[in-house]
Amino acid sequence: MKINSHTKDDIVVLEPVGKLMGGPDVGELDEKLYALLGKGQEKVIIDLGRTDWMSSSGIALLIHHHTKFKERGGNLKLANLTKKIQEIIAITKLTLVFDVYDTLEAALESYKK
Repeated sequence: MKINSHTKDDIVVLEPVGKLMGGPDVGELDEKLYALLGKGQEKVIIDLGRTDWMSSSGIALLIHHHTKFKERGGNLKLANLTKKIQEIIAITKLTLVFDVYDTLEAALESYKK
């Protein structure tokens, strides 16, 4: 798995490419998110448009970091979900937990409100 990263204004966008499964894939994203928390970053979007699949380990990681960001006054949002990921998020009722946006642009705009 590759994780692209860029910053727009004061918002960090992480884009996992491939499958977000257990082991090294989840570990790499976990490290990046903890590094952002360590730097005091409060606004993060995970763009899942190029993520083919997500296992329960990937879901657990997102929930864990969502909680960590909230505890520190920040927010972790999801954007651009593929159909498969959208189904997983809906079935697990995580739409009640996460701020989910159809596009990256909509997620970026949500931080301006």
